[in-house]
Amino acid sequence: MTEPTSWLTIPDIVEALGVTPGKIHRLLEDHHLLAVRVDGVLQMPADFIKDGEPLPELRGTLVLLADSGYTDDESMQWLLASEESLGTSPLAALRAGRKSEVRRVAQALAF
Repeated sequence: MTEPTSWLTIPDIVEALGVTPGKIHRLLEDHHLLAVRVDGVLQMPADFIKDGEPLPELRGTLVLLADSGYTDDESMQWLLASEESLGTSPLAALRAGRKSEVRRVAQALAF
């Protein structure tokens, strides 16, 4: 798995987005963000935030992966791992504006 630039805990995410912990949990439940337990602590890559907001391209991809039966851990692993067909990690491709391409690859995983 390709490591993100840094990992944020819930308090870090609260500070980065300027919202309450309850709002963070709603963003997680609604697939606007994804966090996994790292050493027992719920964390997410800092790269999931862009310009002080959740990365907009992330939600549809997270919903697609969840609908395909991926667990949060599996989704995180896929987003951060290098994907040969994209030439980079799906997260890096999303941040580069390649949302449609990432989702096509994600859809192919469901079959």
